[in-house]
Amino acid sequence: MTEVVATTRRSRITPEREAELYEAVLDLLREVGYDALTMDAVAARTRSSKATLYRQWGGKAELVVKALRHSKRGHVGDIDTGSICGDLHALVALEDDCTMEQNSALMRGVAMAMHHNDDLRRAFREQIVDPEMGGFRQVLQRAVDRGEVRPDCPALDFMVHMMVGGFATRALLDDQPPTQAFLTSYIDAVVLPALGVVPPDHPGPAVGHP
Repeated sequence: MTEVVATTRRSRITPEREAELYEAVLDLLREVGYDALTMDAVAARTRSSKATLYRQWGGKAELVVKALRHSKRGHVGDIDTGSICGDLHALVALEDDCTMEQNSALMRGVAMAMHHNDDLRRAFREQIVDPEMGGFRQVLQRAVDRGEVRPDCPALDFMVHMMVGGFATRALLDDQPPTQAFLTSYIDAVVLPALGVVPPDHPGPAVGHP
């Protein structure tokens, strides 16, 4: 029954209109932040009825998180270049520096709002964190299956933390936005060595290999 209701809701808005709404939501989020963003403002900006927004998304948290998820370019689990190094580099290449800077600022604001908005935290976990974690597990499992990473490598459980940490702390520690060059260097210097993988431009025996 739930699936039928969800399908009925989605069918009332075309993909093009949905994308337009999501973009407007992200624009408002950048302008005023999560706490000040209202469904009334979204309705006015998109020339929609508030009733339609609530019928389609249920509330502000779900709408904002769906907009954030829609803005992501590609899914981690779909990346398969044939090597863990290639996969992580391809992940960084999904967004250019300008987009990365915008999204970094956006995510910092949302992360702060999650501290006192349980519905936002729950929706973010279900719609973004859990799927992304699943995608990273697929990437890592393929690396293990290829023999690139040992299945007992202790860094496997912390790879996502390393990736998120490099992205999130760039602004905090260096007062600069993350960039493709920075994240690629970070992956080569920190993440891959922790997994026991030597980047192609650093020839030598991989520490994690038997």
